[in-house]
Amino acid sequence: MTPAENAQPIGDTPTRRIMIVEDDPIVADHFKEIVQSSGYLELVAIAPSLAAARAHLGLAPHLVLLDVGLPDGSGLSLIAELKANRETLVLMVTTFGDRETVVSALCAGADGYLLKDSNAATILSGIEATLAGGSPVSPAAAVYLLDSLRAPPTAPVVTDVAGAYLTPREIALLKQFATGASYKEAARALDISPLTVGNHVKSIYRKLAVNSRGEAVYTAMRSGQLKV
Repeated sequence: MTPAENAQPIGDTPTRRIMIVEDDPIVADHFKEIVQSSGYLELVAIAPSLAAARAHLGLAPHLVLLDVGLPDGSGLSLIAELKANRETLVLMVTTFGDRETVVSALCAGADGYLLKDSNAATILSGIEATLAGGSPVSPAAAVYLLDSLRAPPTAPVVTDVAGAYLTPREIALLKQFATGASYKEAARALDISPLTVGNHVKSIYRKLAVNSRGEAVYTAMRSGQLKV
């Protein structure tokens, strides 16, 4: 475990706990420097494997920088565990930018997806955006996601499941999320309170059986209920 050095909040910004799951020590050190450069992010652990990451889950990080290719398996398998019993955000930072991995990660509940060749400023901005409620996606990865969303549905729209229908307000909210809007930005755009946004999000997650905004947007579009 590698604690951050001298991490202090900036103004009213609370310190946020960050865990890095990355097996390449050079890349891990690079991410460590990015996290510690912020002044208000606290690095609580660097895990080089799934097993090591699981051993640190008790630290309850606010956000995990997660790689896909790890020595003991795919980082995608860890997303559900991170989302299961805690409010941990997951930002994928990986070399894998192929269509299948991007879509699989977002459907599994990842809150954002950046490629490792992104510069330090982009990665730090992605961390901050994710913590603020956004869903940053690298342009190269976004192309695959949009292509997948535009493809004809491979399964019929579910219409006979109780509570599966989204209300007009929930659809409007998902449209905001599809543009990358945060909770606060969506609240302003829809002229509702952030608390109301949170209530709508809980309802959407329950209806669609999802765990993240990216997954909710994807599922709603694939079902035909959301068009952007």
